[in-house]
Amino acid sequence: MSAAETPHRKLDWLAAVLSYLLPGLGQVLQGRIAKGVVFFVSLYTLFFYGMALGAMKNVWMPPQSVVRDLPKMEIGIRRLYFEADGAAKSLAYRPQFLGQFWIGAAAWPAVLHYLADKDPNVVPPPDGLPVIGRYMATPPDEELQRLQRDGNKRWDLGWVYTLIAGVLNLLVIYDALAGPAVKDDEEKEKSDKPPEPGAKPEAKS
Repeated sequence: MSAAETPHRKLDWLAAVLSYLLPGLGQVLQGRIAKGVVFFVSLYTLFFYGMALGAMKNVWMPPQSVVRDLPKMEIGIRRLYFEADGAAKSLAYRPQFLGQFWIGAAAWPAVLHYLADKDPNVVPPPDGLPVIGRYMATPPDEELQRLQRDGNKRWDLGWVYTLIAGVLNLLVIYDALAGPAVKDDEEKEKSDKPPEPGAKPEAKS
């Protein structure tokens, strides 16, 4: 089969979404169970080990109450500049979360804290949100300074691990989206294989 006759691979969007929610879940849905389990264990180990290095306080998205009074940040993309506000302003002050977000549902508590503190007229409860409490809430400045001062670089190393885990899951998502790479090759080898002696030829539809 020539390159021009090669059929386009059908993209598996459901598997891609599942692998975003939980690394490797899309591969499990496709029948690649061993690969899915390896992805899940590897990325979650990397992510939560990084969180443990940072005392579970290095994944968050700054809410409006934190960045509201800070000066707006100019973000430049190919000589085009705009003043970040809202979620863009929060991410401009905490760009690490752009990578951490792709680990999927494991990073959603940070998004929930951001959304709960989005309305300036609503004061968030001091104990945090129901069920998750202050898990992945933005730490106070004093606590951040203490973690960075007393952590012996472990706090910074921890958020790097969590960011790498999120970025690597982008590759896992793409792998689920594209599907198994050997499927077409196996079908081609099957069609090119000569029929066994005495076998009846297959009827063409």
